[in-house]
Amino acid sequence: MTIKVVRGNPTPEELAAAMAVVRARAAAAATLPSGAPGPRDSWADPSRVAAHGVPRPGPSAWTRTYWPA
Repeated sequence: MTIKVVRGNPTPEELAAAMAVVRARAAAAATLPSGAPGPRDSWADPSRVAAHGVPRPGPSAWTRTYWPA
């Protein structure tokens, strides 16, 4: 595996920490079965948005935002 630093001047300790994270993620990904999808990110889950509904048009619709509070 080759890592290339394109910006900045990291210390050897910072590079070692970054490599430890990359290796841990690669090891975790290698333990998944080949056809299994990875864990879903809750931000990408469409049911999160669809559960609240879309604001209905009306006289003050322009003041409401799409994301419920």
